[in-house]
Amino acid sequence: MRPPIACTRISADDATLAIEWNDGTSAEFAGIWLRDNLPEDRDAYSGQRVIDVTDLPLDPRIRSATLVDVAVRVAWQNEARISMFALDWLYQQALGRDRPAAPEPQPWLEGARLEPQRDFVCQPLAALQAAARVRLDWLTRLLQQGIAFLRDVPANEAGIMHAMTLVGRIADTNYGLVFDVRAVPQPENLAYSDVGLGLHTDNPYREPVPGFQALHTLVAAPDGGESLFADGFAVAQQLRTCCPEAFALLTRTAVPFRYRSEQADLYAERPLIELSCAGAVTAVHYNSRSIAPLRLAAGDCRAYYAAYRRLGEMLREPQYQLRTLLGSGDLVVFDNQRILHGRTGFASAQHARHLRGCYLTRDSVYGEAALLQHRIGSEE
Repeated sequence: MRPPIACTRISADDATLAIEWNDGTSAEFAGIWLRDNLPEDRDAYSGQRVIDVTDLPLDPRIRSATLVDVAVRVAWQNEARISMFALDWLYQQALGRDRPAAPEPQPWLEGARLEPQRDFVCQPLAALQAAARVRLDWLTRLLQQGIAFLRDVPANEAGIMHAMTLVGRIADTNYGLVFDVRAVPQPENLAYSDVGLGLHTDNPYREPVPGFQALHTLVAAPDGGESLFADGFAVAQQLRTCCPEAFALLTRTAVPFRYRSEQADLYAERPLIELSCAGAVTAVHYNSRSIAPLRLAAGDCRAYYAAYRRLGEMLREPQYQLRTLLGSGDLVVFDNQRILHGRTGFASAQHARHLRGCYLTRDSVYGEAALLQHRIGSEE
């Protein structure tokens, strides 16, 4: 536990408040920012703001700022109000500690060298049900590595929905809350056949793209039907290192995706690789089965297809692929905007293979981990 935070120096002019703390950190706060974040302008119960930016003075100015015990007292020019800002709150704002601390991604590139039970989190379902700390560790590893495994999930139709109550909220789509992945005659989606599927992310034609996906094996094929996974963040970063121009082209070019069936007609555009405002890879969207004809000027096609092909070639590299045979009762959850998945072919006429799947909303998985972290921390 850190010692109580204390102010060692405070100063202000009409535009800025400057504070130095006893741990050596310091920060400056603009007067307009302080005026926008007055404690009295938030609802006492919900904490939500009760003003809009248009309610602020055009140019609020600080008249004085003084330290009063564990708070800073700010008086304003041309206003009678006096505002109190808790030192600890200002400290948290300065360090960005007021927001939930999401686990940092831990990319893995050489998937062929990895094993689910050795290199990723793999727990029996009962362990997550019995201990909150085990569940928090499992969720944290899922968010860090993008993929996590469960064992001994009852191999029945209700098993996946029961298990996902520990992970996040199931999203309802045109496939329903839960869908069956098995070979059927004349499938409307090749996932419902016995052909091998190259690495891909699901539903890039949907708004929003499903955040996480779960697949639960009810019946495993004894020959074929191995699951394939690759870390799209790591592969994208590898592309950025070796082919920066190709990487840049794939991040700034919108790609159309389309899915049509008797129950749905879905369309969306997004780049194959998405970046944050800071330039970090935040999503990979790659699905050869649902990509629509590219809308590119003729003169731009050669360069784009070369970049697109380079990414596709990397995703076919066996060294980047984690390969595993999921047995009956095994369940895998993975980040659908990071982890690409596929499978090897199998002979459905000889051996049945049946998985059940569902999608989870992205915010619910992150939220479950954050709430659990807070709950465990408050008990210590």
